[in-house]
Amino acid sequence: MFSSQTDQWATPQDFFDKLNEEFHFTLDPCADEFNHKCDKYYTEEQDGLIQSWEKETVFCNPPYGREIGKWVEKAYAENLVGGALVVMLIPARTDTKWFHDYIYNKPNVEIRFIKGRLKFGNSKNSAPFPSMVVVFKTK
Repeated sequence: MFSSQTDQWATPQDFFDKLNEEFHFTLDPCADEFNHKCDKYYTEEQDGLIQSWEKETVFCNPPYGREIGKWVEKAYAENLVGGALVVMLIPARTDTKWFHDYIYNKPNVEIRFIKGRLKFGNSKNSAPFPSMVVVFKTK
């Protein structure tokens, strides 16, 4: 699985399970019928970007292409306005506009850089990029 072939990077189950133990997720807004991590999920056709995440505990591993900034902005807005606790698994791209606009130095945001590189889905190889977990915390 290489970034030039797809922008879908399936979350490793054991990695998700550890986060789920901590947060108890209720919504996966970027999923399909085969890879969803929560009972409540939105498919590409339902478009999680236009759905409400209000008062949910959200696990979000968005597509990693050009649209990723929209997902980060949505997480930020749903946290501030809708009271959602949002945990995102995303590439550690600290040079991007979305990182600086919605994550870096925000009082309600915790950044957890992942040591090493994850193996997404059933891949035998590690991802060609570092990852981070970003937590948009509720008050």
